[in-house]
Amino acid sequence: MKVEVFTIGKPRLGFVREGVEEYTKRLQRYTPVALRFLATPEEQLRASEGAFRVVLDERGELPTTAEFAERVKRWKLSGVKRVAYLIGGAEGHPEAVRRAADWTLALSRLTLQHELALLVLLEQLYRVETLLAGHPYHRA
Repeated sequence: MKVEVFTIGKPRLGFVREGVEEYTKRLQRYTPVALRFLATPEEQLRASEGAFRVVLDERGELPTTAEFAERVKRWKLSGVKRVAYLIGGAEGHPEAVRRAADWTLALSRLTLQHELALLVLLEQLYRVETLLAGHPYHRA
């Protein structure tokens, strides 16, 4: 299953850029991943057309890592080929993007700065993949 992450704007914070690079590289060992930095929510919707859309929003479902892993496992078993994770910019997502979601995911009930949300998402996707593969990282 291919993972696509669409985010508004490129990370400006150096430590976030380093973390994004590190976790993208780690995640590639388990599943194909594409990271795209876009300018508008409309571009996100066009780029994610045909994929299972996961919109990140603090009002979404707040699963544990194990629950998230189970959901990813179900997607894989049901034949989902592409999952697109959509991260908004500083203003979050417009209503049109939230309505287009197949699932709305909250990483926290706290409002996360969008660059940090990207880094946390990639780390959690890596953690989910190691959990599903039976590797020890998820216990760290």
